[in-house]
This record gives sequence, C-alpha cells and structure tokens, in this order.
Amino acid sequence: MKDLKICIVGASGKLGQYMVKHALDRGYEVVGVCREASVAKLDAFKGRITVLAGATDDREVIKRAVAGCDGVLTVLVPRGVHGYSTGTAQAVLDHAPPAARLVFSSGWHITCDGRDRYSWKLKALVKIAGPLAKLARFADLDDQVEACRRIFASDTRWTVVRGSDLEEGESQGLPVWSRHVGDPILKTNLTRRVDFALFMVDALTNDELVREAPAIVGRRSPSAVANGLQSDLVERSVGSPPSRRRAVGRHR
Repeated sequence: MKDLKICIVGASGKLGQYMVKHALDRGYEVVGVCREASVAKLDAFKGRITVLAGATDDREVIKRAVAGCDGVLTVLVPRGVHGYSTGTAQAVLDHAPPAARLVFSSGWHITCDGRDRYSWKLKALVKIAGPLAKLARFADLDDQVEACRRIFASDTRWTVVRGSDLEEGESQGLPVWSRHVGDPILKTNLTRRVDFALFMVDALTNDELVREAPAIVGRRSPSAVANGLQSDLVERSVGSPPSRRRAVGRHR
C-alpha cells in the first residue's frame, strides 16, 4: 500500500495529538487542522506535519486541508450551541475526495440503528447533563447526534468510532469493539485515550469498518477479558464484524 496522505481535523486536542503520533509512526503524510489559538500545542510535531489554522467548521479551511487526502480523521466536538460538530462533519463530507476514508469520533450516546442498550447512568447523564451543558452554552450533545445522522445518511466511506469513558496511560493495544452498546464485552466502559486514537488511525485501512459505528473498549479491560479474549487471537480478529467474531472463537 502506498503511503497515505491524511488530514486530522481537531489535531491539537489530546485525542488529536495521539492520532498525529500514530499516523507519523506509520509513515503517513499528515495535515492537521486546529484553531489558531491552539497551533502551539502541535509544536512537538513542527517540521513533520502541515498545520492549517482555523475553526474546524470553516468550510474553506476544511476544503484546503482535505484536498488530495486519502483519509480524514475528525474529532466531533459538540462545543457551544452553534452547530459546531454538524458544521465540521458537513464540511468534511462535502469536500473530502470521493474515495477518501472518513473516520469520525463520538461518544456512546450516538446510535446508528437504534439497537443499543444504555445503562441508567448513561441515560441519566445524557438526559440531565446534556440540557445543563446546552443551557450554559458550553456544549450541545444534540449537535453531535445531528452530525452523525448526516454521516450515516451519506454515501461516503465513513466510520464513526464510539468511545467509552477515557483514561490516560500507556497503550494496551488496539481496542476491541461491538456494534451495540450494552453488549457484555463493553461493560467495563473504559479505554485508554491513546488506544482510542490508535483505533481511529487503524480504521483508515480496515475496510471491514466501512459504514460501521463500532463502540470500543480497552482490550485489557475486565469485560474484554471476561468474554474470553486472548491477546494473540484479538490481534487476528480486530475489525471483524460480530457474525465473523463468533465464527473465530467468540472474540469481540
């Protein structure tokens, strides 16, 4: 496979910086997009990546950033109450090359087919904290929902990676995934942020994740271990859809 040129939209955040590192480790050419005030956060990568400063929902900035890219990694941030996530997603959908792999990040509260089963804690968080954040004009979870609705309806080669709660720490390897929140393997609800980023970058070259919305969890999490995962077998089965997972020893 030829070296990839990719764009990382939201490159200056914690997740974005981990994605930059993983992409560079793989030899990819990286274009990063972030707000002008955050450009300095990418100084560690100076001379190794191209940085375009601007709001990630600025259509002209996105148009220039994704030109000629084989893949686009986008951090969907429900910042403020002005459709930031939706604007970012729509700009990427409209301007990325037709054959590009588009990988977006979101939380577990997003559902693709309505078959997710949420815990009372998560439902309470979305029902109570969501409106409070919107009232304070800090964040709008409905904006991320709308952004993903548009992604799911598009004919692009998309993947929406739905992350569990995140923690810092050394990598545990590529996370495992399931199509539906509520599946036993996801019960631990915890992933290392560095590994969330790893899954995003890995999805660029995993065609089995095209038009999937995998919900992920750390590969060494108790729920992953309790469901019979062994590290050597996980390595072989990462990316397999649920039906295939059962065929190879009930992994993931």
